[in-house]
Formats: sequence, structure tokens, C-alpha cells
Amino acid sequence: MASRGDELKLLGTGASLFVLRVKLALSFKGLSYEFVEEKDLHNNKSELLLKSNPVHKKVPVLIHNGKPVCESMIIVQYIDEAFAGTGSSFLPSDPYERAVARFWATYIDEKLFSSWMMVFRGKTDGEKAEGKKQTFAVVTTLEGALRDCGKGKPFFGGDSVGYVDIALGGFAAWIHAIEKLYDQKLFDAAKTPLLAAWLEHFGELDAAKAVMPDVDKLVEFAKMRQAQGN
Repeated sequence: MASRGDELKLLGTGASLFVLRVKLALSFKGLSYEFVEEKDLHNNKSELLLKSNPVHKKVPVLIHNGKPVCESMIIVQYIDEAFAGTGSSFLPSDPYERAVARFWATYIDEKLFSSWMMVFRGKTDGEKAEGKKQTFAVVTTLEGALRDCGKGKPFFGGDSVGYVDIALGGFAAWIHAIEKLYDQKLFDAAKTPLLAAWLEHFGELDAAKAVMPDVDKLVEFAKMRQAQGN
């Protein structure tokens, strides 16, 4: 629960992997918050969102005691620092290890998300195929990162969930949705056994289960967006 009379309000949507990251961070910290869903980000953004994030006008936005914080991984780090005495820290204490964690979180944003969008938004079969090729290349790289960062333990953070786990955890439900959409495993136990085990272990955590969206609803959402050409 939030301490010191803290008021936490999260602006977001149910299908956003970036919003899920913030939900995961709040859940792993055991913090209570009010979720304010943006119903139509394309045509009717709320006044609260426009006021809270006037630069990008996007979710997620965490409002802490009236002060807005934007961008998913900035919010995750903010939660870790603002509630340092609550739960385990997401970022390691060692400066070098913190830098490594930030590097891989940025890699996930820049490489995994962009290649993923090529699959969803590709106009031709060739574009979609290139997106899949790039996505699997990124996943292979992340397998090595988990081996190096986890040092034989289940998570990027070691024995407990850390900053990179939350960055990748935002994709967890969508990884299952992609399997249903395309009949293809992103984290294949035969090719990337560490990531396959990571996905299973992460999904079994109570804090993760508490905020994970329904996979079937994500599949329907993806089909709807693809039909709309978005």
C-alpha cells in the first residue's frame, strides 16, 4: 500500500504493454492506486491526459500526489526511488550493474518493439516477414542478455524481478497473444530455453498475475486494429 498518505493515479489503457509495465511495478511494490482508463486515445483524449502529458499526449502517466510522471520506464524508476523502502529495489545498487540494466531496457524499447510493430503494421507479406526475422534476432540477443545478467538465476534481476524484467514483462501477455495470432512461439524452449523459462516463471508470480490482461482480449484487440489498418 502507498505510504505517507500518497495518492497514486495511473492513466492508461488495458491493452498497452507500456501501461502494463507501470502496473507491474506498482504491483511488485504492493502499492495501491486508481486506474483511469483512456477510452479513445485516437479521437478523444481526456483533459486530464492532455494536462498531465502535454508534450507527447500519450499513456502511461502516473500522477503522484498531483504531480505527473511520463514514459513507462521513467515511471518504473520513479516508483523504485519514491518508494525505496517498499519491497525489493528494481535497480541494483552497483552503478555498473544499473547501467547494464538501463542498457537492456532501452534495447528492448528500441529493437524488440520496433521489429514487433513491423509484424503488426507491415503492409506487405515481405514487410511482415522482415519484422519476424528482426524480432527473432532480437530475441536471440536477449537470450544471451538473460544468461549474462541472471547468472543462472530465473530473472534478469537474479533471484527477484528487476528493472529489465519489468521492461520485458510488459510484453508477456502479448507474447502469448502472438502465439495465438500467428501460431508461432517467440520464446521457444528449443531455441531460447532461458527466455521460455523466464516467461513461465514471470507469469507464475502473484504480483504479475494480478495485473496481466486477458490474452484472448488482446487477440481480439489486435485483430480489430489490423482490420482498421492501424
